[in-house]
Amino acid sequence: MQKNKVDIITLGCSKNLVDSEQLMAQFKVNGYKVAHDPHKVNGEIVVVNTCGFIGDAQEESINMILELAEAKKRGKIRKLFVMGCLSERFLKDLEHEIPEVDKFYGKFNWKGLISDLGKTYYEDLALNRILTTPSHYAYLKIAEGCNRTCSYCSIPIITGKYQSRPMEEIINEVEWLVGKGVKEFQVIAQDLTFYGYDRYKKAALPELIERISDIKGVEWIRLHYGYPTHFPMDLLRVMRERENVCKYMDIALQHISDKMLKLMRRNITKEETLQLISAIREEVPGIHLRTTLMVGHPGETETDFAELVDFVKEIRFERMGAFAYSHEIGTYAYKNYSDDIPEETKQERLDTLMALQEKIANEINLKKTGKVFKTIIDREEDDFYIGRTEFDSPEVDPEFLITKSKKLQVGAFYPVKVTDAQPFDLYGEVL
Repeated sequence: MQKNKVDIITLGCSKNLVDSEQLMAQFKVNGYKVAHDPHKVNGEIVVVNTCGFIGDAQEESINMILELAEAKKRGKIRKLFVMGCLSERFLKDLEHEIPEVDKFYGKFNWKGLISDLGKTYYEDLALNRILTTPSHYAYLKIAEGCNRTCSYCSIPIITGKYQSRPMEEIINEVEWLVGKGVKEFQVIAQDLTFYGYDRYKKAALPELIERISDIKGVEWIRLHYGYPTHFPMDLLRVMRERENVCKYMDIALQHISDKMLKLMRRNITKEETLQLISAIREEVPGIHLRTTLMVGHPGETETDFAELVDFVKEIRFERMGAFAYSHEIGTYAYKNYSDDIPEETKQERLDTLMALQEKIANEINLKKTGKVFKTIIDREEDDFYIGRTEFDSPEVDPEFLITKSKKLQVGAFYPVKVTDAQPFDLYGEVL
């Protein structure tokens, strides 16, 4: 056990990661050594930042807490704290079931952890972070919460109403991060496209992205987690006009059958969805769309699923993920629908969709052979440099494996020619 050392373990999404990075900065300014997701936990204090979105994520978080509680019993760690979405959602149950944890914090009150240790939380350093990502890119969280009422989703239960961050505060954070060497920003929120409605009484995302785009040193801006209903169409102009706004949009559609969209409470129709996709591709030529689809929601018939498969074949998303419905306590679906689709059927549908997407992704990637793309280098491995194009977000999208014919610098941009392609990887050489 290392005295005066804190190990922070982050589970779940990149929004959690930003919270962990801010907490790490506060520990450091208070004189602690801090490690994030260490290979071996050996700090006297351990903090677990949990995910509570769906069953699998909850199970992963609970298993991690139990493992660390056992380590505490054996004297391997002195203090164990838990924060994040799982403890926001199931605080009383967790306190009762796992008393070995010194204290549980929710999604928003984790700042109290510092003062509970007898240290000072420095509000003037609230935007400071210790980046856990490579130093050339960072996640930029522009809002908390969600005002949507999708049937299956527990996020509004956990995070509450939508809260846009002040634009000036976000700009200040970007300028601070640029000063630290960050060139690429993954802009994130539970729902990017709602940004501004609560604070500025209008869709303010296009203005925010333009202002970030104007900051010297910002090379790439990539947008994650848009919502199709009331999509701010002026954003497409910004993407088209600004070279440093990546032609990339992550927009979760979930389904296409009108019946399922209604059951899911998505407030959009099939026809409106198709019109939106068409408008996005027309306004921003070459854009890569990433979406997420759900299978096995209560009421989904074979006919509904067949319609979803046809939709994927027709639209040919450049990037697509899918997941099976999880019957989550407290959601509209949990209260109003029966979880009526067997797990085997959910898995079969999921496998069918992902096999189809693998074929589509392979065909799209093969068409890139011979083309040249501006590429950022993320890291060096034994046989290749690993990079990404503007169409690839870290960890979720294809990587670019680049031959080591020339010495390249991590965090720098190069023109790279595609020499070969697979469904989820490109191969290339620097010109």
